[in-house]
Amino acid sequence: MRRVLASLFSACLFAFGAAHAAPATTEGDYTVHDFKFADGETLKDLRLHYTTLGTPHRDRHGSIDNAVLIMHGTGGDGHQFLRPQFADVLFVKGGLLDPAKYFIVLRDGIGHGKSSKPSDGLHARFPHYDYDDMVKADYLLLTKGLHVNHLRLVMGTSMGCMHSFVWGETYPDFMDAVMPLACLPVQIAGRNRMWRKMTIDAIKNDPAWDGGDYKTQPLAGLRTAADFLIIASTTPLIAQKTYPTRDAVDTWLTAAIATDFATLDANDLLYQVDSSRDYDPSAKLGLIKAPLMWVNSGDDFINPPELGIAEREVKAIAHGRFVLIPTSDQTHGHGTHTWAAVWKDYLAELLTTSAH
Repeated sequence: MRRVLASLFSACLFAFGAAHAAPATTEGDYTVHDFKFADGETLKDLRLHYTTLGTPHRDRHGSIDNAVLIMHGTGGDGHQFLRPQFADVLFVKGGLLDPAKYFIVLRDGIGHGKSSKPSDGLHARFPHYDYDDMVKADYLLLTKGLHVNHLRLVMGTSMGCMHSFVWGETYPDFMDAVMPLACLPVQIAGRNRMWRKMTIDAIKNDPAWDGGDYKTQPLAGLRTAADFLIIASTTPLIAQKTYPTRDAVDTWLTAAIATDFATLDANDLLYQVDSSRDYDPSAKLGLIKAPLMWVNSGDDFINPPELGIAEREVKAIAHGRFVLIPTSDQTHGHGTHTWAAVWKDYLAELLTTSAH
């Protein structure tokens, strides 16, 4: 199911690309002591894991002026951006985010990857983080851990897309440009909330969950959650082309669920999905100062274009532009956000218009 989550919010469920030589990276951890969450809970040591590409460049005042923050989706981690459909388009020599030019930070958000999460030992006693907490932690990682006091670009996919809006409102002078990919800047409601609540309830209502103190994973709840996530992540065109027969679908599904059961933790998943519970940046979109290029795709189950929300909300952003990419053989549903070739021209435009 970790693969399912990564496909839903971080890449594409159906095609991850061929093996390739990953760009050179550096990994590290920064620990925030006595981190206080928005609901008043405190964690003595909050570990924030990160991966970087490139080298910081300092201006004549000694400040880093080439930093880029890229934020993953729910269930993902920073490594997802090293996959070929993203890295081989943007992180190559001469690419829009060439590490020879930029210092790129790929962090693992709270509750994800190698950062602190419930499965480290606290289980359901882990603080109930939300998106504001995650952005606050990212800010501390950048400013205190990596000594970055300004960002050339803030970019995020899915949950990271939503974090981009929170970043733009909370720290409006901290970045030159913002690029949210595959989300809406409004409260999680309608069908989007339905499948999230179904996922959470499936885990909590499994007797094996035992209030989060299970000794073995609550597989019935996880299976139901996996089923919802798969439906939410699919796009009809790609699914039909990739799995054109009943047997092809059944074979893939059996293997995928078995593999995911071997790696996923129910509390981690529950917390990841629940962290969106109080997200709603709509009232403060006018605080965003930086040029913003917002891109969704027409075949996104999570953010269906027929709602008309994006066209309405972008009007509140002084320097905001919304682009809807039509469904085609090149789009991948919600996962289009990680297929950089589809939207890289809009990134190029943003980097040009936001240059000083």
